[in-house]
Amino acid sequence: MADGRGTVLPVPGKRNILITSALPFVNNVPHLGNIIGCVLSGDAFARYCRGRGINTLYVGGTDEYGTTAEAKALLEKCTPQELCDRYHAIHAGIYEWFNISFDIFGRTTTQLQTDITQDIFLKLEKNGFLEERITTQLYCQEHHSFLADRFVEGECPVCGYTDARGDQCDLCGQLLESLQLKHPRCKIDGSKPITRDTKHIFLELDKLQPDTETFFRDSAARGAWSNNSTVITSAWLKEGLKPRSITRDIKWGTAIPLPGYEDKVIYSWFDACIGYVSITARYTDQWEKWWRNPEDVQLYQFIGKDNVVFHSVIFPASQIGTEDTWTKLHHLSTTDYLTYEGGKFSKSRGIGVFGDSAQKTGIPADIWRCFLLSHRPEAGDSEFTWDAFINCNNNLLLKNFGNFISRVLKFINSRHYNNILPDWTEYHEDSFDTFKEEINKLLAQYIQEFDAVKIRPAWSTVLQISQQGNGFLQLNKLDNSLAENEPSKCAAVIGIAANTVHLLSSIVAPYMPDIAKSINTQLCTDPISIPDHWNADSIKPGHKIGKSEHLFSRINPEKAEEWRKAYGSDEVKRVKEEEVAMKAKRKAAMKPGKTEQTGNVDKAEDMVSEA
Repeated sequence: MADGRGTVLPVPGKRNILITSALPFVNNVPHLGNIIGCVLSGDAFARYCRGRGINTLYVGGTDEYGTTAEAKALLEKCTPQELCDRYHAIHAGIYEWFNISFDIFGRTTTQLQTDITQDIFLKLEKNGFLEERITTQLYCQEHHSFLADRFVEGECPVCGYTDARGDQCDLCGQLLESLQLKHPRCKIDGSKPITRDTKHIFLELDKLQPDTETFFRDSAARGAWSNNSTVITSAWLKEGLKPRSITRDIKWGTAIPLPGYEDKVIYSWFDACIGYVSITARYTDQWEKWWRNPEDVQLYQFIGKDNVVFHSVIFPASQIGTEDTWTKLHHLSTTDYLTYEGGKFSKSRGIGVFGDSAQKTGIPADIWRCFLLSHRPEAGDSEFTWDAFINCNNNLLLKNFGNFISRVLKFINSRHYNNILPDWTEYHEDSFDTFKEEINKLLAQYIQEFDAVKIRPAWSTVLQISQQGNGFLQLNKLDNSLAENEPSKCAAVIGIAANTVHLLSSIVAPYMPDIAKSINTQLCTDPISIPDHWNADSIKPGHKIGKSEHLFSRINPEKAEEWRKAYGSDEVKRVKEEEVAMKAKRKAAMKPGKTEQTGNVDKAEDMVSEA
């Protein structure tokens, strides 16, 4: 939670930014890829906006309804509500440790979620965008329930694999419908299901396509969406939107406000994005000032690439279909994937660092934040390796950034100044102006990059500023001799350098808020806003600073091997070997004329809320 800001509401006539990060499925512990994919990226941007003095609200939470929660609850022998309560607390604790500055971290299992979702649902029905259809599904007579695809197993019709799932065969990769399986069985009790007709409500996206396309063209251009956001959305629209079922024969979900649907619920892929609205409504009863205020509010959303369509098509189409006034998406920031030592994160296989295990390494949260943001998969997949992680700490942070700040503060602590900044205003050299000009060019670049949500390159710009600072000290030969032989010049050098440190504290805060706080504590200064132009005068002559302390500690490179063993790097190699073998089996199993499938937009509804 953001501290000490009171209730944040839009201010008419000023820039107001509403930020959301994808609501993760509650039943999984987030790994580093999940964290950088949405939550940490949204936090960095929120901190930047606040640092620029922009009125900003950052909303997050957990997506708790749907089949996945039901399945996990069955596995853990508890009720879905008990499962959600436990895992929501786990998520909240992880994000608190990572210093995520949500104004509110909520959840979708609330009455507000029900009320707002049902209101949208009924307005879509009133306006002619919902239709009842009869579908045929598998039904388990043992526990008297229709079976979602993930609750069905059977023989793959393509390759004959006997343990294929109702949505996909793990052997040949073929995407399936549960009715296609031969000899299907209920995953819960092993019984043979029967087919039974059932009625469902479909959202007629085809009717909404023209207005949705217009929204997409305007918003993507005006808000400068990330490239993968526009590419994925364009592909969906080009293929043509089709009616999609928004109800399911399960018990865990938002109740359908129609007679005859008492045993069904609204499906999570429809109402998950509505969670942003209901969580805001939990934050303030004046939520409509954020969500029904397109003139004053810009909506920025941070997600992973498997989640694009829900934010760029489904949710905006639902907003359009209500015919109400809505704050719609302004900028969609979509990340690609973060891999772990060349493989995929897997909790079941013990591969990768998860949010709860990052704490156990003893490495401060700011170091994790900095590494992840500096490797944010903005324009393609990126990789976490222990060698790169340690190098980031030992070289970029300790030797570059930390060295500059430590050198400046220790010199002010020395016998030459006894913690008090001298008067440097009387001495001038042209090279000082040149230095300030270079810093201001980099500051302008940093602002331009962050405004465009280019968080990764903005970090490189921060490092360039600290490098310029180190170069400034080297050029002017800051040492005891300078202080003793040219005291006026030395005073000017140290005064400009101290103000550079103060500037760095503000621009590093989106990446490392605790480090920023430590810098200001050592300087005995309040944080400054990120300025349009830097004048090197935020710290005045005569200001007394505190004692310099180390910002970073060296990590022994030998720790890399220890952490590799602890977090499954060896398992990555074994999994890769299995995948090669599986690929060969798939190729051999394919019937003539068939091709291996790896994805299908019709299955996208099962990927909601994963970053």
